[in-house]
Amino acid sequence: MFTFLCIITALLFALLVLVTSIQPRPSVVSSFELERRAKRSGKEAKAAVRREKYLPDVISLQRIVGTLLLVIVVLLSVVTFGWLVGVIVAVVIALEYGAVASFGPLVRASQKLYERAEPALINFVEKFNPVFVFLRSVPQHNVDTYHRFDSREELQQLVDRSGDILSEDERKVIIHSLAFKEQRVDSVMTPKNIVKTIEKGEFLGPLVLSELHDLGHSRLPVIDKDIDHVVGILHLKDLLSLDVKRSATAEKAMEPKVYYIRQDQTLEHALAAFLKTHHHLFVVINAQRETVGIVTLEDVIEALLGRRIIDEDDNHEDLRAIAAHKGETNNSPENHQDV
Repeated sequence: MFTFLCIITALLFALLVLVTSIQPRPSVVSSFELERRAKRSGKEAKAAVRREKYLPDVISLQRIVGTLLLVIVVLLSVVTFGWLVGVIVAVVIALEYGAVASFGPLVRASQKLYERAEPALINFVEKFNPVFVFLRSVPQHNVDTYHRFDSREELQQLVDRSGDILSEDERKVIIHSLAFKEQRVDSVMTPKNIVKTIEKGEFLGPLVLSELHDLGHSRLPVIDKDIDHVVGILHLKDLLSLDVKRSATAEKAMEPKVYYIRQDQTLEHALAAFLKTHHHLFVVINAQRETVGIVTLEDVIEALLGRRIIDEDDNHEDLRAIAAHKGETNNSPENHQDV
């Protein structure tokens, strides 16, 4: 009899551990998306909606069965081993069965068994749903709470792992828009060592107009002696109607209104400024108000979208790439050393 009780206790303990190791998980798809898919077609989507509805009752059933098994195992331990030893065994079982149930291989094996049995369990709790209303120990959970993101990086990782749900262009737009708020103006500006300028006193004769047209830029900063003194913006479109027979300087043809933006401002601030001023080009300055480059509306939009915008008036190459390549030879004599 003692051997028989030991075997029964061991089997029930094993069953207790198996039931406890099961981890029913809610869908990783939001309730909105499940409902949307169910309305469109899917038999599988409708089954998923039904599963989410009755999953709390399945978890409640698991807890009820686990509690009953624990009580039975404790009682059998006392009956089998007597009061003193039985109570010690029962306490050990009550304290350690959860740790045993969390053993990795056991969890994986029990999960496979559960996944096979889940449809039958769903049918069972649906059939006896009025009973489970009173027995339910798990509230109806909101699936959307499992979709909370605590950092921008976490959301970005989800986008990276989205597979074919998002196209490559959509993925780029989302990723770049997530980083947009943190980017600074100096990360997208054209550095001053590559910026083309024109002196305010230069006459706009046929030869100069031809050279300006060949530059391929739609706007050009007008300077007074050096680039740290930008006094206007020359719009090349306006030069098309210029009377070449009458001498005109860049100062007379330029727009005198110049907007400056600090290099440490965010692209979010720059975009708001572009929209507010209705301008397309800002001169970028440092803390000493020295010119460090220029930034255009196209630069900011490209950073937001993650791809280049081809302006019909701008036929030049990527100026930042040119500047980076040109900068490789700046201040680099044979015996130079950076400190």
